[in-house]
Amino acid sequence: MCCMLFTGLQAQQPIALNPPSEVRGSSVMEAFRNRQFLRDYQETDLSLQDLSDLLWAAYGINRDNGKRTAPTAQNSQDVDVYVCRADGTYLYDAANQQLVPVTGEDIRLLLEGRRPTGAPVCLLLVADMSRYGGYAPDSNNLKHYYEMGAVDCGIVSQNIGIFCAGVGLATGPRAGMDQEGIRKALSLPETVHIWLNHPVGYPK
Repeated sequence: MCCMLFTGLQAQQPIALNPPSEVRGSSVMEAFRNRQFLRDYQETDLSLQDLSDLLWAAYGINRDNGKRTAPTAQNSQDVDVYVCRADGTYLYDAANQQLVPVTGEDIRLLLEGRRPTGAPVCLLLVADMSRYGGYAPDSNNLKHYYEMGAVDCGIVSQNIGIFCAGVGLATGPRAGMDQEGIRKALSLPETVHIWLNHPVGYPK
């Protein structure tokens, strides 16, 4: 299973991910030594195991109480991770370790704009203010919720970068995107803010 390529899977069906491997990767210090923004990717799809481990490291559930590998303000778990591929876009469902289909449309160019990398996967990080306790559209805390969403997505982004450096994958965070196009394609409500994306692939 771990060696299966993630190809030919249809956007119409949920995709079961593998349990995360606990015995792979370099030491943390080696990962920091190797960490860099890599822009050249092979076209080869990520294996199912690599994708499963990547998503779990980014924002998976690592405790019985449902808390994540990345902390969030008030434990709001306001971050969502979308997996954008040639065969469509999926939402990472950490509780069930699966990908939930959102659209069969390939929206990677909306994320990558005029500088496409050719990466087989782009992870999109968004934060939903409505998940904070006490949220209301007219709340005096909207600016704070907005800022905390940026921080929470930044922590998930760091997890992605460290994981990729530790296992030999290429990635780098980017903020320039067609936000209007992405919002329309994914039917995102106004409470959701689009923050970062990460192309991920095997380095050339």
